[in-house]
Amino acid sequence: MSRRGTVDSVERTELLELLSPGGLGLLDSLPPYESKGDVLALVAALRKQGHSPELVSAVLTQSRLRRKAAAKFGDFAPSMLFTEAGLEQATRLRVASLHAGRFRDAGLRHVVDLGCGIGGDALALAGLGLTVTAVEADEVTAAIASFNLAPFETAAVVHARAEEVDLGTADAAYLDPARRTAGHTGTTRLTDPNDYSPSLGFAFGLGERMPVGVKLGPGLDRELIPAEAEAQWVSVGGQLTEMGLWFRELARPGIRRSALVLGETGIDELTAAADSPDAEVGELGGFLLEPDAAVIRARLIGDLARSLDARMVSGGIAYLTADEPPHTPFATAFRVLETLPADEKRLKKALRERGIGTLEIKKRGIDIDPATLRQRLALSGPESATIVMTRVAGRHTTLLVERLARP
Repeated sequence: MSRRGTVDSVERTELLELLSPGGLGLLDSLPPYESKGDVLALVAALRKQGHSPELVSAVLTQSRLRRKAAAKFGDFAPSMLFTEAGLEQATRLRVASLHAGRFRDAGLRHVVDLGCGIGGDALALAGLGLTVTAVEADEVTAAIASFNLAPFETAAVVHARAEEVDLGTADAAYLDPARRTAGHTGTTRLTDPNDYSPSLGFAFGLGERMPVGVKLGPGLDRELIPAEAEAQWVSVGGQLTEMGLWFRELARPGIRRSALVLGETGIDELTAAADSPDAEVGELGGFLLEPDAAVIRARLIGDLARSLDARMVSGGIAYLTADEPPHTPFATAFRVLETLPADEKRLKKALRERGIGTLEIKKRGIDIDPATLRQRLALSGPESATIVMTRVAGRHTTLLVERLARP
């Protein structure tokens, strides 16, 4: 038997043990997962109670994954099951709920989730009362999706390949193509979109025939984006998480580019009919703005600049500058305190004179490694600071800045 076959066999055995009434009861009885040291003691205790090695391994793995999943699934995480790879690729429930709202608002009642993984997006769709057929090619992952979707009468899981499913009764489809190698742990990211499962060609072809949503990595080559699709880049808490492509009824009229920003207290969106032209380059003002990564990827920096009466600091550099304090959820703002020397020796001297020992280094348009530079600067002192190393009007410049709170 091949190594992959052996791994699959072990995973099936552990899953069977886990899904038994005794297995699920044992999992729910465990204390919150804390440290590896605590786990070693817990393993010994569970084995002493007579539980099999497979069951002990399975429940402890799930306990660890449930804790990790809280960031994506919140209060739902303690009642769900996961695989390492499935959790890695799963959509945050907060974002999945927004996706589900698109289908509901478009009047689409039966959605086929092709490649449902552990069932995160299907859970959000079913939670809005939509009928969901969740399709998953991997046997173990399909079983886990079935468990996670069991509370919803309108959801059903099918163990099959996405390309083989009959979509005759469906109103729409949602796809989250696998962008990692096969398996449940130790997977690696696929760099060629042709290797995704299902392929982009299959997903885009489906989008020509029916309403379709496709979740992809935010760094997908923009040349691959179909002209008829609405492309939406999503950031959560400042972290760029995904790009969604929406076809036919799911694409909003007049919108082909969108930056959706989910903060701690709200949701904000910047939209346009196309990429926006950059703003004019102008003189450095009293404030520096770093656009959210979703705005940068959506190429809406120019629109953001014009809405704030801001300007570019230099051509091709994704920093803006303004004369007044900006109030926007679409950028991190800094007050410019002073311009420091760009030369490393003089910069080191200037920072030491200011007693700066803790330094945040931001950079754009300059070929430096912040960690290496910080080590070479060898700073010590009681003060902390942030510097921005970039080009201003085409010249290498170092700015000492103060971060402003986001609105």
